[in-house]
Amino acid sequence: MTIRVMLVDDHKILLDTLSLMLDNEQDIKVVGVVGVVADGRAVPELVISLQPDVVVMDIGMPGMNGIEVTRRLLAQHPKIKVVALSALDHKQYVLEMLEAGAWAYLIKENAGSELVRAIHAVMKGQKYLCSEVSATVVDNTGHYPITGVTQLGPREREVLQLLAEGGTSPVIAKQLFISTSTVDVHRRNIMRKLDLHSVAELTKYALRNGLTSM
Repeated sequence: MTIRVMLVDDHKILLDTLSLMLDNEQDIKVVGVVGVVADGRAVPELVISLQPDVVVMDIGMPGMNGIEVTRRLLAQHPKIKVVALSALDHKQYVLEMLEAGAWAYLIKENAGSELVRAIHAVMKGQKYLCSEVSATVVDNTGHYPITGVTQLGPREREVLQLLAEGGTSPVIAKQLFISTSTVDVHRRNIMRKLDLHSVAELTKYALRNGLTSM
């Protein structure tokens, strides 16, 4: 069986390198190379037309990060396997991506042939963590710890990311097609749930928890 793979990243050189490498594999076909430079929201729609088995997902995307894209993508297409790519091995990024439903997590610097192994592993129903992150995220019971950001709803996580990226309430309202007052309600609810008291604290929290890389 040929494994259909879609690549999503905002670094063209990396995309070209990975695409060329995967195309040399007899049982892998790259069906789409998506350079996301504006907004990760476009990914779920592209999946409908490209019909991949595996999506190799960059985490640090503006507008909607790869973690939230993964949540929404898998809510619509639960059979797709997501392989996460990141420049960072921060524990919180890994945990958030795994909780979102990703089957594998790789560090970009050492992706290379390890990406091929990860793709084959997830297609067999196996989780795959690169060596740089595996020891730091799996506890002594063999399970992944649960992180705090899961108490936020999808819209709250979206608003949190846009706030952390410098968006004002009117700007965020326009982007999300909601009222400014609704954005303000979301902001207050986020602060209450996370026990944070300023946009600066929200920004630091979003950075620590992989909701934005900006």
